[in-house]
Amino acid sequence: MIIEGFTYHRVPVGDGVSLSAAVAGEGSPIVLLHGFPQTHLMWRHVAPELAAGHTVICPDLRGYGASDKPAETGPATYAKRTMAADVIALARALGHERFALAGHDRGALVAFRAALDHPAAVTQLACLDVLPTLDMWAAMHGVTAAVGFHLYLMAQPPGLPERLIAADPDAFFGHFLDAWTGDPQAIPADVRAAYLEACRHAIPSIVADYRASAGIDVEHDQADRDAGRRLRMPVTVLQQDWGAALGYDAAALWRAWATDLRHVTVGFGHFMAEEAPADIVKALRDLLER
Repeated sequence: MIIEGFTYHRVPVGDGVSLSAAVAGEGSPIVLLHGFPQTHLMWRHVAPELAAGHTVICPDLRGYGASDKPAETGPATYAKRTMAADVIALARALGHERFALAGHDRGALVAFRAALDHPAAVTQLACLDVLPTLDMWAAMHGVTAAVGFHLYLMAQPPGLPERLIAADPDAFFGHFLDAWTGDPQAIPADVRAAYLEACRHAIPSIVADYRASAGIDVEHDQADRDAGRRLRMPVTVLQQDWGAALGYDAAALWRAWATDLRHVTVGFGHFMAEEAPADIVKALRDLLER
């Protein structure tokens, strides 16, 4: 499946890795990064609207969709720092030294890291329904952490999680598409099938992405916190009310990272770009004007 009206490119980003990216529109650029267990198709409603006034770039992340899936040779292979460098290289290869960046879920973690590591490149940042990795692990405790069982499963050393997931990948990945969707109609059967097909072919790389978030990504976040590094560009965060269930103040956690923050608690489900695309388009347009 494709996003209608977009042209598809395969772009080398270094170390023998190429990303697949859908591109359309003219004007100031914005890069949209998908989450788990999705591909760039999650932006199929939002991207065409933004393309009316901006150059919109929708890649599949390293390890997902039609992008390359290098074997995990160490923690850095799927570190968010590495995946963020992919995004910077992709934008530059397409002619953009500076661009706005929006990410959902896993893509938001990559966007967060890109904005910290490459502040001169990222003009505005949007993160949808996620906490920074360091804060996420601190917030998960007790029986409420059961909602994040997959985080602990995929944090295990190579071998066991891949084998368990491969035993029935559609049941595993489909669980999240069902459990996290506020509006079941938001992900129609053909899109769901495309997501599941992509995930079947990406089990080792998806697990490696999550494994990195239980190790090297935490180390990078902690080093930044210790050094007092913060996001200086305008930042928009849209989140469900996780704090009510898990007992923390999400806005306060984000304020510790961002000096110019607009934090909004939303009433729709996790897959918000598919469930409430008009709201996401408005939020991103407002961000691009800041």
